[in-house]
Amino acid sequence: MAVFVATLCAILVLTMLSGAICRKTGLPEVVGQIVVGIVFGPTVLGLMQPSSSTELFSNIGIIVLMFLGGVGCDLGLLKRYSKAALIVACMGVVAPVLIMGGVSMVFGFDLMSSLFIGVVFSATSVSISVAVLKEAGRLDTKEGASILGAAVADDVIGVILLSIMSTLISTGSVSFQQLGLIALKQVAFFALTVVVVLWVAPWLMTFAALLKAPSGIAIMATIICLAMAWCSELVGLSYAVGAFFAGIAVSRSDYRKQVDRDIEPIGDCFFVPLFFVSIGLNTEAVHDMHLVWFIVVMTVLGVITKIVGCGLGARMAGFNGRSSIVIGTGMIPRGEMALITAQIGFSQHILSDDYYSTIIFTISLVTLIAPLFLKAALHGAPAKDEAAGDEGAKTEAPIEADSATADIIDAQTADTSAVGMAAPVA
Repeated sequence: MAVFVATLCAILVLTMLSGAICRKTGLPEVVGQIVVGIVFGPTVLGLMQPSSSTELFSNIGIIVLMFLGGVGCDLGLLKRYSKAALIVACMGVVAPVLIMGGVSMVFGFDLMSSLFIGVVFSATSVSISVAVLKEAGRLDTKEGASILGAAVADDVIGVILLSIMSTLISTGSVSFQQLGLIALKQVAFFALTVVVVLWVAPWLMTFAALLKAPSGIAIMATIICLAMAWCSELVGLSYAVGAFFAGIAVSRSDYRKQVDRDIEPIGDCFFVPLFFVSIGLNTEAVHDMHLVWFIVVMTVLGVITKIVGCGLGARMAGFNGRSSIVIGTGMIPRGEMALITAQIGFSQHILSDDYYSTIIFTISLVTLIAPLFLKAALHGAPAKDEAAGDEGAKTEAPIEADSATADIIDAQTADTSAVGMAAPVA
């Protein structure tokens, strides 16, 4: 316990200093936090080591970050660009699977292992993009909404692909019964999410306010967040997905600003920095030159496949060139789903010890690079008000959510101007 407390203290001091340096140099603060983990972790100095405790706090950091992302997300924009998000997600999965899987075969992997590596790098961890977008004040824009929506769709597709790969490897054939069960669980989860967003969460937040307990509103919001994160984990999705929708649910209550004000400092000063530092702590150095070349090539492709794949998807959905690049760069980071998929591949002996460590190092490297690309793409991009004005001037046809769920939410959110929702889209 003493070692863990001392490590936490050191991490907070170092991230505070790195944040100051990043602000001076114009870099995203998350880059400094990841570098702290790399420099002081096993890769360079070895003064800190990853542990089950830091991993636990890191996971809570992901939950808090995605919850705050949901609280700050404009539901009107998210609904409007839901179809665009699905197109972006599909293109962002196809490109890494085909290109990175094909290049893996060049490095000597068999077909199954190559496809598995492609699946690993198809997963997106939007937690880092959320942090950069919040820092730049661009989370509540059409690009931010598309990135968030695409990340959720990406997670669903990733779980399905992982299930297919796992059954192929273990049995040599695809179990349609198992895939059907997974699909049924996820449909049930999203049906429950609609109920929570429309009715349960706003009622619970009002009930918490009536109790007048100290910090009661923040506590109730945290309960909703953790409960939905748990539910999403039960159906095979990342807990980040549940936390994100919990944030959207809470944002529909009259206490959106209070929740953001009360919970954001806890995440920013404690859990969230630990999440980014842990990425660096879990990075291990690689010395074999053959593996080094593999890392270099896969890192470059890890960036390119998302920028090109998701960017092309955004163009197909009607976004202009600059917005497409922002969306593509926002989908670059790999994180918890990629790490989980790699771990499954290692446990099923698809990846050897050396290549497993190499894949983990590449995931960490792509994650480190991603904020730099997103910050550069955001430079000069129109702010929210400009984007809204520009939207009407474009000849691009607006993309509307075409599902029954979106129609239900439209009806329920017609009077939500008091909580800062965007005006309904015709």
